[in-house]
Formats: sequence, structure tokens, C-alpha cells
Amino acid sequence: MAGAGGGGCPAGGNDLQWCFSQVKGAVDEDVAEADIISTVEFNYSGDLLATGDKGGRVVIFQREQENKSRPHSRGEYNVYSTFQSHEPEFDYLKSLEIEEKINKIRWLPQQNAAHFLLSTNDKTIKLWKISERDKRAEGYNLKDEDGRLRDPFRITALRVPILKPMDLMVEASPRRIFANAHTYHINSISVNSDHETYLSADDLRINLWHLEVTDRSFNIVDIKPVNMEELTEVITAAEFHPLQCNVFVYSSSKGTIRLCDMRSSALCDRHSKFFEEPEDPSSRSFFSEIISSISDVKFSHSGRYMMTRDYLSVKVWDLNMESRPVETHQVHEYLRSKLCSLYENDCVFDKFECCWSGSDSAIMTGSYNNFFRMFDRNTRRDVTLEASRENSKPRASLKPRKVCTGGKRKKDEISVDSLDFNKKILHTAWHPAENVIAVAATNNLYIFQDKVN
Repeated sequence: MAGAGGGGCPAGGNDLQWCFSQVKGAVDEDVAEADIISTVEFNYSGDLLATGDKGGRVVIFQREQENKSRPHSRGEYNVYSTFQSHEPEFDYLKSLEIEEKINKIRWLPQQNAAHFLLSTNDKTIKLWKISERDKRAEGYNLKDEDGRLRDPFRITALRVPILKPMDLMVEASPRRIFANAHTYHINSISVNSDHETYLSADDLRINLWHLEVTDRSFNIVDIKPVNMEELTEVITAAEFHPLQCNVFVYSSSKGTIRLCDMRSSALCDRHSKFFEEPEDPSSRSFFSEIISSISDVKFSHSGRYMMTRDYLSVKVWDLNMESRPVETHQVHEYLRSKLCSLYENDCVFDKFECCWSGSDSAIMTGSYNNFFRMFDRNTRRDVTLEASRENSKPRASLKPRKVCTGGKRKKDEISVDSLDFNKKILHTAWHPAENVIAVAATNNLYIFQDKVN
């Protein structure tokens, strides 16, 4: 494959060959709205992969142990736990339906045998504990084996209950519910590097929570004007720095990013750094402001860089340079001439996410027609790949795809006019230490890996 650069492991100077590993989800043509995947997230080790959908469900996949007889085969991800995280609600005061759709999932670092994750819909954040049970107690004094209470006067001897092995059960239980803190829809949650606090952001405010305290949060950013008619921008994404617990960033619909330091003041309305690329006046159009809105912001694992995704491009910023990005990668520049029709069918408002490879040497983001893009930061090469069941044979190599923008179309190219804008890849995730990626395409989850010899 021509150049989708390295991930968690060094690629030995050679370009990575991506190949198909698995696909999860139904093959049906008619996709139920509730089954559409709305978020994808690996945990810190990469052994668990969580997805949330529009039906409020969370599905967790666990990686199987590697097979000793096939040393080069990687363990597959299989369903570990499925649970209903959120239910549809109704706000009677505002006469508004609150969707059950899972907007974001964030894992907490593992401290013991159990796993913890945060999941949120538009209004309520929940902390879930996922634990295993493979033993059960037998031989109670006050209960029969079928669970009925015994008459205490008929108990003539005391016995010590014993633990007996049972089939493995994975239980998901809500440990904390963080509600009633957001007037507007939550678009981001981010766990702090202190592992005790996290932030949640909506269109106009960012709140800081302690994981143990559900009844109060601290408002750390508030951009709501006194008169709502003066509103010019909204918060689109927010994230904590991976190493410095006092630093976080948030992006806006105007294409700007603000970095805030919580040591300077309790209310971070005044930013410490302001990242904005000057607009080229010659390319200004009716759509300029819409397509410059940032849909995602992610710090690199090293904490030195951050990446932002707008409608047509992905940019990498050095935290030490606010004036312009150090890298700009065009995701689907061929759509610039199609912005009118994309505005009419509302596609121009799609919120694409982006992610870093484990070593920060490559970045990935989605596009239309089930295409996703990869950019190698070292070689400056990029590739377009497709998540499709047509080449879903085990270990089948992914062929780079090319989009023809005009003139004569070559054999392997696809015309920009025949792209399917209903098939979009908004959510992707990269394994923290290996070249394994998860790509959500409508109701299907594709897993690809680098081709091991």
C-alpha cells in the first residue's frame, strides 16, 4: 500500500500493508436507526473496544488470547458485554425529547480486576463498572438453594457457605450518574490525567466533575452571552491534555482552538493560548465559515501536538506555535466544488472525528462512500482506503482507492459524482500500541490490522 504510516510499532522503514481482520454487524440493506454506531473507543491497553449506538446501547468487544499454534495471527475481538446505557427521556419543562443516542464513551485507566467507562447522551453522563463473576456462594444458613428463606427456628446447625465455580458472567452496573448540569447538548467528555476528574462540554459551557461526586460540578468555561442574539460561536469539542492535569483545549464553530490553564483562574473564560489560521481572502465563499467549524480536537499521546478536523481537512498544531498549523492534510478537497449540494442535503454539517496512531506518526479520519484517510507524518504520504464487505476475506489486503475529479476516469478510480454520501465514516479508533484500527461504517464495525508476515 502506498504509505499509511506507522502506528504503535515501528514499520521497519517499509510502508504498512493494511488487511481486513473482522466485521461486526448485520448485513441488512435496511438499517435500523437504533443500530447506527455513534462512537468507538479502545481502552488504555487496547484489549477492550467499546462502541455506542443511537439506540443507547454499549457493546464491548474483548480481544481473544493469541493462538500459540499460529504465532503470527492476532487475537480477534469478540463480544464481551452488551448493555443498555441510556433510555429515551422527556424533559417536561422544555417539552423536549432527550435521545438515548450515546455521544461519547471514555475509558478510565484500569485500577483493579474491573473496568470502568464513562458514557454520555445529550444530557446525562454515567459511570459504568464492568466486572466478571465466575463463582457463586452455596450453603447459606438462612436461605434454601432455590433462594427461599428458611425458618430460623428449624436451623439446628451452622454451616459455612462455600464458593462454587460457575459459568463466566460479565456484569455491567451503573456506579455513578452525573445529571442535570447541562442546558445544551453534551458533545465531549474527557478524563483528566489525574484519573480523579473529568470534563464535559456542551455548546456553550464546559463543566469539571469529580468522579466520586455526582451532585455538583464546577463550571470552568462559559461563553453564553447575556443576549443570545449576540451569539457568534459555539463549543464543538473539548479535551484534557494527556500529561498536564491543569491544561485543556476546546474548539469552536469558527475554526479556532483555545488552550486554557486551570491554575490561572477558576473560570477559564480567558484562554492562555489561541490557535487560529489566518483565512486566505481569495478563497472566501458563502461556505467558508461552515466548513471551517472544527468537529474534533485530539492531543497527541506525547502531548506536544494537537490535531483538529474541519469539514475538508485535518490540521496538526504544535502547542508552542499558535499562528498556524505545522501540517495541513486535505481529506477530500474534491468536494469543494460540491459544497452547494452538500449544503442542501445537510452533509456539510457532518461531524467527522480523527485519531492518532500509538506512536503519533500517523493520523486517520473518515470520509464519504465508506472511505477513510490515513496520513503518514514522516513520509508525507497519504492513502484512501475503503471499509467494505466486498473485500472482507480474512487477511485480504486493502487496495488504495482514488477519486477522479474530472476528465477521463481510469480503471480503478471512482468518479466524484458517484460517491455515496449516505455511507460516511464519522467514528474511528486506533489501538494505543499496535497497528489495529476500528472503523464504524453505519451499523457495521470494521477492524483492520497491518499485514504481519
